[in-house]
Amino acid sequence: MRRASYGLRHALQRRTLQTHAAPLKELSPSSVEITTLPNKIRVATENTPGHFSAVGLYIDAGTRYETPTTSGVSHFLDRMAFKTTTSRSDLDMALAMDKLGGQILCSSSRESMMYQSSHFHSATPLALSLIADTVREPAFLQEEIEAQRDAAYYEIREVNSKPEMILPEVLHHVAYGEQGLGNPLLCPPERVDQIDRGALQQFMETWYRPERMVVAGAGMPHEELVELVDKHFSSLKFQPSPTPQPTTSRSTQQPSPQLFPSSQQPSLYKSFTRAASFLSPSLSPTSLPPLNLSSTYSGGHRFIQDTSSEFNHLYLAYEGVGIHDDDVYTLATMQVLLGGGGSFSAGGPGKGMYSRLYTHILNHYPNVDHCASFHHIYTDSSLFGLFVTFLPQVSRNQGNTSSQMLPHLVHQLSLLLYSPIPEGELQRAKNQLKSSLMMALESRGVEVEDLGRQILVHNRKIPVQEMCNKIDEVTPETVRRVAQRVFGPGTDRKASVVVNGRDDVKDYQATLRKYGVGHG
Repeated sequence: MRRASYGLRHALQRRTLQTHAAPLKELSPSSVEITTLPNKIRVATENTPGHFSAVGLYIDAGTRYETPTTSGVSHFLDRMAFKTTTSRSDLDMALAMDKLGGQILCSSSRESMMYQSSHFHSATPLALSLIADTVREPAFLQEEIEAQRDAAYYEIREVNSKPEMILPEVLHHVAYGEQGLGNPLLCPPERVDQIDRGALQQFMETWYRPERMVVAGAGMPHEELVELVDKHFSSLKFQPSPTPQPTTSRSTQQPSPQLFPSSQQPSLYKSFTRAASFLSPSLSPTSLPPLNLSSTYSGGHRFIQDTSSEFNHLYLAYEGVGIHDDDVYTLATMQVLLGGGGSFSAGGPGKGMYSRLYTHILNHYPNVDHCASFHHIYTDSSLFGLFVTFLPQVSRNQGNTSSQMLPHLVHQLSLLLYSPIPEGELQRAKNQLKSSLMMALESRGVEVEDLGRQILVHNRKIPVQEMCNKIDEVTPETVRRVAQRVFGPGTDRKASVVVNGRDDVKDYQATLRKYGVGHG
């Protein structure tokens, strides 16, 4: 099955090669084998049984690395995947993908590009050939780019018509400004007609370098995948260049990936990593453009008025910690502890129905349609917070204003700062988080994506048991300490507030001060 814009629409050798020096091989304790080829591309496999195989190419690229002159390129690279190449026509590509008998897709995100296939065991050579072809030899035909411009305009209209999809994008823009993590996932409308073959090629030449690539696989012998990667990617040349790593204004951590995705993303285990780049042999390191990868959290407030909206939407967020910081496990536990969901959820015990946002907000306020916590994790930063969707006030006794709903969200954060957390409640949240991590890995596609992203960012696969042990170490005291660190008073943590609907919050900073929550 052919899939495009997967990431936008829904939220990681043993033998001596005859032509190269012997590659460096690493073997982790968890049946994960990692080989680094001479051009620095990494190949990782995990030996787990299954009826299907999966293979993926993960690249340290994405919208974070875009500039005003390249904004929207990642979105178009996503859309242009598995189209005409120099060796395959569009029809040949489509027939080959159907022959896989599985699923092949491309997904762009803020910190990575992913090309991934799930297929029968015997189709691994064909799958990697298709991925290599679309990454190394894209034709970028004018007629195909024009078709994707029309598709992009449609997709932009669709996303902008759905507050639950566009508001997290607005929140990132408010939190991080107009660069780095604040760059939009979708191509800005004014940029759609500016994306051409040259822009796509230049971005790939700048970022799709072998040292920023990982090929991960599951369901095939390690030596087989190493040989296939050497066949298709060994011509990419490693040329050292001074590429700075992304940093935030306050971060002192190392760069990192994303292991606990947002509650709005399809999987709770899917994103503890991101990174990518390839350097064309004809492009020397000195010809690379100056790279500004910094992403500074600033916070702030934005009101998007919509008097015709059925619901009001309110988001409250703070900057959390990056993926390499051990406190990320506590923040992930806090997100599950707060939980939440929709007012018409069919869940029950074991489905988060006893999380705090359900018991304290959804079960008490019939005007609330949806209330949940979220946690978007990146290499050096994250966004942690809550959002609520509710009926706007149309009369004194019907609906609520945004100013009436904000205190309920702030109160939930203040409870983490000032009220003891019962051990039993915390243990339920930790158990739910651990089970979500392990159940997600039952999917072959999630398994290989997790492997690729983790190798990309950590250069090793973090065993599930190690993550579960870190979750088990979370205590009520740890929760209070991390809550103080992220949104406690007296810190320089500034809130990010986004409101969409009929009315705005009035003095949101006064509400934050009243409950003793950080306001910057």
